Amino acid sequence: MGNGIDTAPKIERGVLVGLVTRDQSREKVDEYLDELSFLLETAGGIPVKRFVQALPNPDSRTYVGSGKLEEIAQYVQAEQIDLVIFDDELGGSQIRNIEEVMGCRVLDRTNLILDIFAKRAQTFHAKTQVELAQYQYLLPRLTRLWTHLERQRGGIGLRGPGETEIETDRRIIRDKISLLKERLKEIDTQQAIQRKNRGKMVRVALVGYTNVGKSTIMNLISKSDVFAEDKLFATLDTTVRKVVIDNLPFLLSDTVGFIRKLPHNLIKSFKSTLDELRESDILLHVVDISHKDFEDQIKTVQQTLAEIGVSDKKTIMVFNKIDAYTEPDTHEEAMLYKGEVKPGIEQFKQSWMANVSANSIFISALEKTNYHEFRELLYNEIRDMHALKYPYDNFLY
Repeated sequence: MGNGIDTAPKIERGVLVGLVTRDQSREKVDEYLDELSFLLETAGGIPVKRFVQALPNPDSRTYVGSGKLEEIAQYVQAEQIDLVIFDDELGGSQIRNIEEVMGCRVLDRTNLILDIFAKRAQTFHAKTQVELAQYQYLLPRLTRLWTHLERQRGGIGLRGPGETEIETDRRIIRDKISLLKERLKEIDTQQAIQRKNRGKMVRVALVGYTNVGKSTIMNLISKSDVFAEDKLFATLDTTVRKVVIDNLPFLLSDTVGFIRKLPHNLIKSFKSTLDELRESDILLHVVDISHKDFEDQIKTVQQTLAEIGVSDKKTIMVFNKIDAYTEPDTHEEAMLYKGEVKPGIEQFKQSWMANVSANSIFISALEKTNYHEFRELLYNEIRDMHALKYPYDNFLY
């Protein structure tokens, strides 16, 4: 029998704040806030309202202007809002200044992404990567409040003469960062040895924006059971499977999804994922063709790949979710249908989208549409890559 006390965790309600600037149009802000809203839902919260202001540049003290800040604060207090989430990364003093006015917790986009990563991390490796990124985020923001971190190690004899509480916390965090980096170095070394021991096989890596269906494609090709969900960052750990198509064995890896404004520290923390991409021979760049901003998502992924030095890899563009595709209002040249009949594969092949890459394929991983053609294209590319890498290894031919 229950005692009548509700022990269910409270679902937090949040408002979202964005800024139209010289470099960021209202349309772009709306797209970012759509994504921020989805991030909040993925974290388990409920977005209830958006506030947008136009300023030449973010205010160095409070991000938005004082009038807009007061307007947001009045709404927050009247509606008993739990969270105010800003779409850009905030400094420690900005967070402190905003919280003083709001009277509730203030997060930025990076903080929210880190929270989702912490929630999603399953293995020791992923948890260590996320913890490192969290401490690196926290370190420059310690002036926000004293976090009493020394209690985790015991305070006696820890503090030096005249050392302030915040200086102590900074030292503890730096120690933790060093420790986590050492742990990750050990794990990365082990994984590098594993990669070397994989033998003479072509390596194929799935890359793409978060929530484009990479894990579903992984399951389809490898017939494995990788966690796939319609949420951002459903997969954090790099999953590697040995796959055989006809007589051709290869290694297929699924990696963490990219996102716009992905925190730089998070990219650095997920070194092993990036190494998996660096050591791959072929990239399968998966695109959610049903997403209204898929072109921007392609650019974000391409920019991230360029940042980590793998943009020159052999790439197959996999336009996924064609079953959910709807005609955009723009791109008149892409009028595949008039809202009456869904386009077929041939119509996609004749569209501008087919010219995005030298190798493009249109599929629905969920419904297995055009899977045979995709499988054949993949087979041919892997076979050619194997012949190039191992010219004397002719067991396949």
